[in-house]
Amino acid sequence: MAPPTQIRRNETPERRPLRRRSLLIGASALGALGTLGAAGCSRVPDGDTLARLKGQGTVRLGIAGEVPYGYIDDDGEFTGEAVELAKVIFKRLGVGHVQPVATDFASLIPGLNTQQFDVVSAGMYINKDRCQQVIFADPEYQMLDSFIVRKGNPKNLHNYADVVKAKARFGTGTGYAEIQYAVDAGYKESDIVILQDQVAGLNAVEAGRIDVFAGTALTTREVTKKSRKAEHTEPFAPTVDGKKHVDGGGFTFRPTDTKLRDAFNVEIHKMKKSGELFRILQPFGFTKAEMTTLTAEELCR
Repeated sequence: MAPPTQIRRNETPERRPLRRRSLLIGASALGALGTLGAAGCSRVPDGDTLARLKGQGTVRLGIAGEVPYGYIDDDGEFTGEAVELAKVIFKRLGVGHVQPVATDFASLIPGLNTQQFDVVSAGMYINKDRCQQVIFADPEYQMLDSFIVRKGNPKNLHNYADVVKAKARFGTGTGYAEIQYAVDAGYKESDIVILQDQVAGLNAVEAGRIDVFAGTALTTREVTKKSRKAEHTEPFAPTVDGKKHVDGGGFTFRPTDTKLRDAFNVEIHKMKKSGELFRILQPFGFTKAEMTTLTAEELCR
């Protein structure tokens, strides 16, 4: 399993940019996998999904082709923290084969609900809007935000309020949760520079086109490792509705698949207790600070 060399982040399938990501693996691969995943699945079958998956021996995982969650590595193999976690848990649930199905992030929930895949395995942020459309396993990780800034952080930017106060040129990624966090802090949305991903954000900061790029603590930490011109700030919790907010990402299921979700939760809690979950996530850049005891119920409120 090759560790990730590039990290990507949040996009949302909802109406506004509330949480999370995408880095696509290429139109040809996406089209081929999308066709494969959708074949013969125009309607939701009746009965027990877990029993069906055991019977067919395969589970189709919706992924967004995004490092470090689910992507194709340098050897052409599907991997990522969510994919590797799925392989372990579904094997223990009696489903031996995992078939990733790549799509853009905004299509994950619609694709799940139209049976293009069985489960979304993309580390999707759990929030109130999404919980009205799907159900979640308890999160496998929690995440704070961080900034990419010039070396020495010359504008002294440590949170969104600092960005507003300094009138800094602010950038973030397409559909990132950080768009809304900045707007909530008072930054004018039309002034936000929207870039493809954190790599483009790093390049923009290094070139002086923007003063700061916002992403997750994980993505900013990884992308700035070899930079001579930029650094990442200390992780911080954005303010949502006047309170400090910590995001959490987890596996996503159709609302009718409570039995499958509950069985998945049993296994993930065993792995949290034993430390196995961290051992799977660590090669993808996660630290112990990103392990969590948050529940989906808490994040859905």
